[in-house]
Amino acid sequence: MEIKRVGSQPSGQGPSDWFTGTVRLDQPFQGTEPARVSGAIVTFEPGARTAWHTHPLGQTLIVTAGCGWAQREGGTIEEIRPGDVVWFAPGEKHWHGAAATTAMTHIAIQEKLDGKAVDWMEKVSDEQYLGK
Repeated sequence: MEIKRVGSQPSGQGPSDWFTGTVRLDQPFQGTEPARVSGAIVTFEPGARTAWHTHPLGQTLIVTAGCGWAQREGGTIEEIRPGDVVWFAPGEKHWHGAAATTAMTHIAIQEKLDGKAVDWMEKVSDEQYLGK
């Protein structure tokens, strides 16, 4: 058994290559071989969002605070709120983040395939983000 005490790991800023706006990342668990699961608590300030991306084995989001938006390629922008659980299928191109005027926090859970959990792509434009 391993217990990681709250505050024992520093928060980090979301890299600008992967995010637009102010994003805080807390990574409380990263599986070690043979485990493949990893997770992060991600807090998006209003207007902040991920770039388009995919996950080789899919991704689950559990919204814990605020109000956010999520979209899969070709789909409509969906509002997500605390208690909502969002599943993106393996290889499904998508983005997620805060609503324009409200912050949002979610837990993101994904698995690695051959050591890789995510494939980052182009940033979501302001027009895409606002659904224009």
